[in-house]
Amino acid sequence: MSWNETTRTYYDRSFLRYASDLTDDEWALIEPEIPLPNRMGRPRKWPMREIMNALLYIASTGCQWRMLPRDFPPFSTVQKYFYWWRDDRLLEKINHRLLFECREAHGRSPHPSAGVIDSQSVKTTESGGITGFDAGKNIKGRKRHILTDTEGFLVTALVHAADVQDRDGAPAVLMEARDKFPWLRHIFADGGYAGDKLKRKLKKVGPFRMEIIKRSDKMKGFKVLPRRWVVERTFAWLERSRRLAKDWERCWTSAIAWLFMAHIRIATRRLARACFI
Repeated sequence: MSWNETTRTYYDRSFLRYASDLTDDEWALIEPEIPLPNRMGRPRKWPMREIMNALLYIASTGCQWRMLPRDFPPFSTVQKYFYWWRDDRLLEKINHRLLFECREAHGRSPHPSAGVIDSQSVKTTESGGITGFDAGKNIKGRKRHILTDTEGFLVTALVHAADVQDRDGAPAVLMEARDKFPWLRHIFADGGYAGDKLKRKLKKVGPFRMEIIKRSDKMKGFKVLPRRWVVERTFAWLERSRRLAKDWERCWTSAIAWLFMAHIRIATRRLARACFI
């Protein structure tokens, strides 16, 4: 879509309090997955839409919990819900349904049959948690290991130490996707996933077929390689959320939750614009 005065209105968010806030159409995509309040507990003081807006604000700006603006619920309340939703894997469930809707909006079957896998090494802070040194990228920190469909939408993600080789981390990623996406069989990957060791491990995980797409030795300069560019673009999409500029989390489960939060931000905006158009 070309950028002009007509299409600019599809992306305009100036009518919102913050650009990260959910529109009515975007909230309608998320609201059905939010758990209802406990009938035996205290009534909720804050609307769930405001909790989600606060989390999206942190994901978008990368600010600390205590720097959350005062027109949001108290940071301790937002933090509490984040930890609840992280432990219940609610953000993954929301992403799971949004993935189906995004694929249908692109005219595809909701169940992906092929995916693209890759990892990204990022630096960590002094907060602690698992860490390692990636000699290939010269980075001390963690690896974000993600699997996308062929459209680039996030299927699943894991975070582990940066010294874990791609071929060693791939089985855990594919095991996460195996039960949720039973039709997913064909996986595209780069040369880091080649070798008989990974093939032997995948036989224990499931009937996955790994297709390695390598760069030719005769190739000079930058060239777009088939399929591999899709997952690289997804990393670029995710890094628009400044919370992911670095891995700030002590707990790797929190790091995974922010990955899904960043993708929920992308998916809801795309689906809402598709409905608007």
